[in-house]
Amino acid sequence: MTRARYSQVSLDDTPYYHCICRCVRRAFLCGQDDYSGQDYEHRRQWVVERLALLVDVFAVDLCAYAVMSNHYHVVLRVDRERAAGWSDKAVAERWMRLFSGPLLVQRWLRGETGEADTLKALESVAQWRERLFDLGWFMKCLNEHIARRANGEDDCKGRFWESRYKCQALLDEAALLSCMAYVDLNPVRAGMASTPEAADYTSVQQRSRALAADSAGDDAFAPRLAYLLDAESVDTDDSGALRGFWLMDYLQLVDATGRAVREGKRGAISGEAADVLTRLGIDQHAWLRHMRLRKQRQPLALGALVRVKAFAAATGRAWIAGQYSASVLGAVVV
Repeated sequence: MTRARYSQVSLDDTPYYHCICRCVRRAFLCGQDDYSGQDYEHRRQWVVERLALLVDVFAVDLCAYAVMSNHYHVVLRVDRERAAGWSDKAVAERWMRLFSGPLLVQRWLRGETGEADTLKALESVAQWRERLFDLGWFMKCLNEHIARRANGEDDCKGRFWESRYKCQALLDEAALLSCMAYVDLNPVRAGMASTPEAADYTSVQQRSRALAADSAGDDAFAPRLAYLLDAESVDTDDSGALRGFWLMDYLQLVDATGRAVREGKRGAISGEAADVLTRLGIDQHAWLRHMRLRKQRQPLALGALVRVKAFAAATGRAWIAGQYSASVLGAVVV
């Protein structure tokens, strides 16, 4: 039985989620369609630009993304505490960057309402506050915008996305890192790029350019990325997420994992990445087994086994796919 997406989210267990959405019939509606000869490559930039706006409006951070020719991946962090700390006016102004909002709220913002109308306006604002840390609303604002824009360009109606987005909970840092690396390596695995940093419309390329202080390309329209530290942010970052995990370490990890997966071997991983894996308490061979392409059902949650079981209980399940992956990957030592 199909479950509502909200039943797959438990912010008490984790703020991190991996979301995937595919074009209808998995057609190349965001890339070069060899069958029709149409080139829709520019639509990949639409997704990146929309993400840039949404992470600026919502209390949702973007950890990784990859926009492919017929689907996209995003790894998100939902921050409800940040949304709770916004003033009512800030919430209304954020929401109205995406939607016009009722006239009553517009009048309230201008200070033109009495007590009764103010209370009614604040009811709308309270609802918007909840939506601004709601994963479903974030994805809705992303997918509907792209679908309407693409249908307008094609002068047609109907579905653009194949189905509802798929959602996967990431329950610990090992799960988060493995999923981010998986997302960043998607173009390499698909043969679209020879190296991670050469893959367009990905977070790994954006981070690589930032590390090299290279402002070339479309980085001006790229979304803000979260939770990998550089030398300047190590003293100021207070998120508690991936604390002390350096950007260079992550890029080396992605590169080393990508080489192993691309060659279809579980062999040795580079010394730099091995140090990272050792620090996180992850077995190297288990990591590579976990990163292999899998044709079976996508696990609903990734993380240590005890956390996967707790997430299952929190979302009303006796058992969920993902427990085998959890037992393979093992617990994290930090």
